[in-house]
Amino acid sequence: MNSSPHSTLLILDSGSEQPFYQQIYHRVRTLIAEGMLKPEDRLPSARQLAKELGLARGTIEAAYSLLAAEGYIQSRGQAGTRIAQGLQAQPAPRQVSSIEPKNSHGMHPTQIMPLQMGLPALDAFPRKIWARLGARYLRAMQPGDMKYPSLFGFPELRNAIAAYLHMSRGIPCTGEQVFITSGYRGTLQLIIHTLLQRDDRVWVEDPGFPLTRELLHNAQLKQVPIPVDAEGIEVVKGIQLALDARAAIVTPAHQSPLCVTLSLPRRQALLEWATAQQAWIIEDDYDGEYRYVSRPLPALKSLDNEGRVLYCGTFSKVLFPGIRLGYLVVPQQQVSRFEQASIGFFEGMAEMTQSIVSAFMQEGHFSRHIHRMRKLYAERREMAAAGLTKVLGQHVLIDPQPGGMHLVLRLRGQHNDAEVAARMRDHGLYTHALSSWSSCSEGEKGLLISFTNIQTAQQAEEIGERILSLL
Repeated sequence: MNSSPHSTLLILDSGSEQPFYQQIYHRVRTLIAEGMLKPEDRLPSARQLAKELGLARGTIEAAYSLLAAEGYIQSRGQAGTRIAQGLQAQPAPRQVSSIEPKNSHGMHPTQIMPLQMGLPALDAFPRKIWARLGARYLRAMQPGDMKYPSLFGFPELRNAIAAYLHMSRGIPCTGEQVFITSGYRGTLQLIIHTLLQRDDRVWVEDPGFPLTRELLHNAQLKQVPIPVDAEGIEVVKGIQLALDARAAIVTPAHQSPLCVTLSLPRRQALLEWATAQQAWIIEDDYDGEYRYVSRPLPALKSLDNEGRVLYCGTFSKVLFPGIRLGYLVVPQQQVSRFEQASIGFFEGMAEMTQSIVSAFMQEGHFSRHIHRMRKLYAERREMAAAGLTKVLGQHVLIDPQPGGMHLVLRLRGQHNDAEVAARMRDHGLYTHALSSWSSCSEGEKGLLISFTNIQTAQQAEEIGERILSLL
């Protein structure tokens, strides 16, 4: 790094969440370990490097301070800043891949990939508002805010969720009925822990969310796959196959993954079955806000007069998945039961995050964000479907659907959706084979792709060309 060409080795990622000073710190350490920087090599001055990288001088000085504190570099006054003596190159450690294994049904890769399902439009998230709320919380933080968090959730957030659900989803509930969890996985595990026992039979939609099947399997519950058609889960077949099931897990607003809506007659039939059998209905309303042909439909929970429905919501789909925050609304009669179960099951979610979300909701930012996203997603869905159809029209048929955050591409001809999905993943397009979401070997074939981060028609067509080359 004696001259400016060497300093270009410090390639920084402006899109990374890692601050620039940390990127510089880790890059210099890597160059030392790889032997590209040797003892006594001179680093550029903070002023020079700041100018070359277009950064503030303080950013470079922060990185250099860390490196000096750990003994990687030494300041020699007039002789400049140099790599410390006695350091030796180290074999590069084996890197852990951030992409799921090729044969895995893993839902969420640790890096952002095109077409990745469950990922909201991250470019449209109001980060400045979020940062301002976070800074306000930190400035006002007192010793009492550093205690262990409530096992049931931050009270202000529970109340804010209850008020929002009453207005937007037609669910009359109190904050006492709302339990904050770490997301859908944590929510379903809490329900299983509280209400179900080993070998209980549970209806699951087929096709349906793979994580649901995994969690039920791990809990040693007996799954009963129930077919889904254009009106949602076939309740009559569920009754024929397992009248005595203890629970049914459903996605009524936009069935996951087919995006169909559970019809009113079937909603009523499902509620009647649950009441008669004293069974539980677990409503996963993962993206119920995003309906584009009309206003969002009321939740199934809004029709529940007998206290048989447990409503599951998440902030991962409407804010960002890294927040790892979900919630569960339980019937009033079950509040104490869930409180007792939570005491031995949960340690509570981070109160700082909950407080920021609470302020985000109470000040109206949440409702406005949902409204903006509904409009944006309607535009991106139409644009993505048009661009993909233009390129792939002879090979796929895109299902029309009233809402949701993904598209279903039906493959024409003899294409094997699992093989196509595997090739797409190998080439950096994160898709799912529809058949892998079914427990039936003769399940429907197709590709599941998200449109939320497709920003232009040209981008949609370029992705279509990439898919076409892999068919």
